[in-house]
Amino acid sequence: MAKLCMIKKDQKRRKLGKQYAVRRAKLKTVIMDKETNMEDRFSAVMKLAKMPRDSSRTREHNRCELTGRPRGYYRKFKLCRIKLRELASAGQIPGIVKSSW
Repeated sequence: MAKLCMIKKDQKRRKLGKQYAVRRAKLKTVIMDKETNMEDRFSAVMKLAKMPRDSSRTREHNRCELTGRPRGYYRKFKLCRIKLRELASAGQIPGIVKSSW
């Protein structure tokens, strides 16, 4: 089980990411557009820099839904490797069977 504070921090980052997603996208289109003048682009860069750091999507970390473990994460199942193996062995994940040959 991961530390509860780290799980909460990641949830906060996801919430901020959703909240600021539209604003960040608009500013980034202004910054990347070569047709706009330099003053507008520079002001957009400054506005983007003043946004909360945790509102960036790159600061989010994938975590297991059951334990909050950040490593060994499978995106398809939203589980870490340990819980995936436990649930698959118990037959709780449809379509997955432990292989033997």
